[in-house]
Amino acid sequence: MDNWIIAMMLGASLFLGAIALVAFMWGVKNGQFDDVEKYLNATKFDNEEDLNAAVDLQRKKEELKKKNYRPE
Repeated sequence: MDNWIIAMMLGASLFLGAIALVAFMWGVKNGQFDDVEKYLNATKFDNEEDLNAAVDLQRKKEELKKKNYRPE
């Protein structure tokens, strides 16, 4: 192989790695990976129906909070 091919491949891999690093940092900054209850819910609920029921219950609670919220 010629040296310019190696240099081109090295440059392209560094460029793509930098893009991946920036995307990862952006995701961390915006809270993309902040799901602390995911594994806790997986241990609490055995099957998919129980998990869906829990999600529906949580949505109903949030809707009731929004309905009953009265700014002063």
